[in-house]
Amino acid sequence: MQKILIIEDETALNQSLGEFLKEEGYRIVSAFDGEEGTRIAKKEKPSLILLDIVLPKKDGYEVLDELKKDPETKNIPIILLTNLESPEDIQKAFDKGATTYLVKSDYKMEDIANKIKETLK
Repeated sequence: MQKILIIEDETALNQSLGEFLKEEGYRIVSAFDGEEGTRIAKKEKPSLILLDIVLPKKDGYEVLDELKKDPETKNIPIILLTNLESPEDIQKAFDKGATTYLVKSDYKMEDIANKIKETLK
């Protein structure tokens, strides 16, 4: 069973994403800030990470940087799921190694699940 790490500080969204993805057949691990997310990613080595950018303790860009520089986590696909829509934010995410960039308000749970399936193929 593939494991997905959700790093999202909005508790309701973290939980609803987790529940939805469990129903899709994934094992879910959650973190609510960037530091915890980085630590869990290194320990659990998930199949994929859903990462918010605006996070307490360490933002999504710092998490992305740290995980992509670590030989043990650099190949984990990371989908950024955020409300930041500027071309600069999107470019910065890809420059740092993000696999995909999704704006929360543009996607339904089903779309996110489909993106995950596509990425994990």
